[in-house]
Amino acid sequence: MAAPVRPGSLHGGIEYCSGPRAAGNFSSAGSNCCNDPLRLLRSRSAVLDETTENVGEVVGETVEETVEAISETAGETVEAIGETAGDTVEAIGQAAEHLTDLGNIAAVASLAVILGLVFVRLRQPPIVGYIAAGILLGPTGLGIVEQSESITLLAEMGVLLLLFLIGMELSIRAFVLVLVPALLIAAGQLVTGMGVSFLFGWLLGWSAGQTLLLAFIVALSSTAVAIKVLDDIGELRTETGRITIGVLIAQDIAIVPMLIIAESFGASGDGQPVWQTLVLITAAVVILGALIWYLNMPGKITLPFTRYFTGKPDLITLAMLAFCFAVAAISSLFGLSAVYGAFIAGLIIANSTLRSEAIQLTYPVQSILVFIFFLSIGLLIDLDYIMANWKTVLLFVLAVVIIKTLLNIVLVRRTGFSWDVAVPAGLAMAQIGEFSFILASVGLANRVLDFDAYRLALSVIAVTLMISPLWMITIRRFHAETTEGISTMREALALAYASELDRLQAAGEAVSSARFRGRVYYRAARMAANKRRHKKKSVREVMTPHLSHVEKHAEGSPPSADEGAGKAGEKA
Repeated sequence: MAAPVRPGSLHGGIEYCSGPRAAGNFSSAGSNCCNDPLRLLRSRSAVLDETTENVGEVVGETVEETVEAISETAGETVEAIGETAGDTVEAIGQAAEHLTDLGNIAAVASLAVILGLVFVRLRQPPIVGYIAAGILLGPTGLGIVEQSESITLLAEMGVLLLLFLIGMELSIRAFVLVLVPALLIAAGQLVTGMGVSFLFGWLLGWSAGQTLLLAFIVALSSTAVAIKVLDDIGELRTETGRITIGVLIAQDIAIVPMLIIAESFGASGDGQPVWQTLVLITAAVVILGALIWYLNMPGKITLPFTRYFTGKPDLITLAMLAFCFAVAAISSLFGLSAVYGAFIAGLIIANSTLRSEAIQLTYPVQSILVFIFFLSIGLLIDLDYIMANWKTVLLFVLAVVIIKTLLNIVLVRRTGFSWDVAVPAGLAMAQIGEFSFILASVGLANRVLDFDAYRLALSVIAVTLMISPLWMITIRRFHAETTEGISTMREALALAYASELDRLQAAGEAVSSARFRGRVYYRAARMAANKRRHKKKSVREVMTPHLSHVEKHAEGSPPSADEGAGKAGEKA
């Protein structure tokens, strides 16, 4: 309890009254003022103000310190939360990117399988479905897959493994019989292609460099597409397949001088000397001839470390891949084509003790990489450019495919082969080869081709690669049906695509039947609904008088005479 304040004492710097206030004494410090209520109120108000000020200062300092401490703690907490959130977002981003990549791979594989099955169902080669998948998923399609160096590298590896596998499956003795005709056909393709190109160049006003580069681009055929098409129709291991492979290998040898000449078109003019080109071509032919002569001898080759690979499939697969790519790299190092080196490696393995195991184990890897090659072709097709210049692209595509088909058939026929061999071989080589992409790129780099001409070349090359299997199947059907006495194109189309037409007719009948059943079910449902609606309406009309009578009876009012007469009539 607080001590009492004595009269006349000081408390808080204020002197309190000590006696009764004298009349007329209003204010001095030591006067008696206890009886003055106003002064007493003022003194107490001053004490209260001073106390409030002291309490306010203490509370303000405490609040300021508390707020400062809370701010520091909150800042540290927010900073820690920010760091944690940043790490979490980064981890989520990496996981999402990883899942996106996996999703893209799943989309590519799934769409390729679906389109491949669709084209197989239509009795067309599945590689057309792979190219179509590349178009749909490419930059001008859905934009899921972009053309990159990794895809290009995997596509090149697929072509190398394809030639490696062809070399392993090829019969040396049968290949020797078609080697000379194949060289003659390849030379005839180049010479005739140059003549046709110079004719087009003269008509369109092209320069000599553009005309020669166009001849090189058009003369080449696609090794991967031709071999896959022949394999799909069962002609790869026949005489047709052997002559086609021989011509394609000769073209691969001719790629070396073509690239050298194309690179010499530059403004600097610092190309490789002619004698070096001749040396490379001679070396390629001599190496191939010597290897064929050696491999044609009786007996099998025992490769080093073969005994360590027995019973180890994974090591055999890796060893075959390493051998294929090593020989291809050595061939490219000496200025020859890498595809030529891969084919040489396949010939060596074909005459070794590991042939059967190597073919069985290498084929799955080759199939996946070749699929990537066909996917990359679809990625190169610029749909926007083709749609904007479809007349020009269509004209060049038809000219290339028709002229090359007729030229190849005539050249194969002139070298002594029958029509049954010449027609499928000529059709298989009707497209423009994948190495023509490289020639077009060299022409763009050396300013022989402008950007529009380069895009036109890429579009024509890619479209011919895509339609080559369809062209092959269609013309072969026409050729097979020529013995039936067909007189019109309508009859030829109907006979060539009889099975597809039957399937379409069956599908149309199934759709019509489904639509008919649907209409029947719909009308039956409507009739049932109308019947239920009329039944409810009839019941309502019958029950309405009875309900009104019940309501009136419940209210206590007797039925009227009319109602009674109505009921009597209803009973009657």
